[in-house]
Amino acid sequence: MEKVAIVGASLSGLAAARALRRQSFSGEIILIGAERRHPYDRPPLSKDFLTGACTETDLALDGEDLGIDWRLGVTATRLDPRGRSVHLGDGTEIRADGVVIATGARARKLGRARTLRTLDDAIALREDLRRRPTVVIIGAGFIGAEVASSARSLGCDVTVVEALDTPLAGPLGPEMGAVCAGLHGDHGVRLRTGVPVRGLTGSDRVEAVELADGTRLPADVVVAGIGAVPDVEWLDGSGLAVAGGVVTDAYGATSLPTVVATGDCAVAAGVRNEHWSHAMDHPATAVATLLGGTPPPARQPWFWSDQYGVRIQFAGRREPGDAVRIVEGDPEQRDFLAVYERDGHPVAVLGMNRPKSFTRWRRQVRAVPQEA
Repeated sequence: MEKVAIVGASLSGLAAARALRRQSFSGEIILIGAERRHPYDRPPLSKDFLTGACTETDLALDGEDLGIDWRLGVTATRLDPRGRSVHLGDGTEIRADGVVIATGARARKLGRARTLRTLDDAIALREDLRRRPTVVIIGAGFIGAEVASSARSLGCDVTVVEALDTPLAGPLGPEMGAVCAGLHGDHGVRLRTGVPVRGLTGSDRVEAVELADGTRLPADVVVAGIGAVPDVEWLDGSGLAVAGGVVTDAYGATSLPTVVATGDCAVAAGVRNEHWSHAMDHPATAVATLLGGTPPPARQPWFWSDQYGVRIQFAGRREPGDAVRIVEGDPEQRDFLAVYERDGHPVAVLGMNRPKSFTRWRRQVRAVPQEA
């Protein structure tokens, strides 16, 4: 293999390029990205970047020289397996011996509401928040909660709307989801749950959010944090299996032998993992698969979220029916550690402002064999 094309120039794409070099690939690497910017760190976009605690320069990721042929500001439009080529929106055709698909995902839109996925999104939202507007955030997942925290710290009047009865019940379970959701009320943010959004109103700009129960929430700024859609439409007709993302095994292998997929765009062994740690770690596995090497040991999924000055950390996989118990601290004080157990074994751990204890328990969770 002499040339590899990586489609997607965010964290996963850059991590794949690094993995190629670390796994002794000395050939040509072409890195294709839809954004004109070089790779940057996305987690701070909803936190420190919004509040002004960090700058665009602080977000830069690609400091080392990997000998990459950068193709930025252009999208991939077609994958041709027979011709072993990737077609780009500017008419260029790139032939390669192997392809890494790392196109990620885009924010799901809701009318004229703002979203937060890219640096351009964050720059526009930051400018809005400087006026201390009335803000309504649709979706109380991690992105919505972090934006609510940042907006509140800037002095904005904030309401969060969530269609589910309990925010974060999916990843954390209803009991712990409710504890984390309590942070909003602790800091003067109104939380409306169990009520879907009917629509947005306003002529020249959005003026209010209408809920299904008839409630009208006035708003100067509306932010939709309602999930992300994998960027995989360009793969139509390629022969790749696509179902909610590029279908791969746990090691990134697709239905085409010289193509692997990783990051937010991939459904690996039935799971589409959108967390930063996966985008950082899994590309090395996919690259090993592409090169015919031995994949590194799988790492336990984990993530963190900073909200209202509180660090939330979670590792492992929770399933319905898992028992959860508090092993340290007090949830009412927003300072605790909870362990999820299945058949008497720890399978996941949640920490709130307990970084040392979380790290210790995370190792224990990792040591327990779990299904992929």
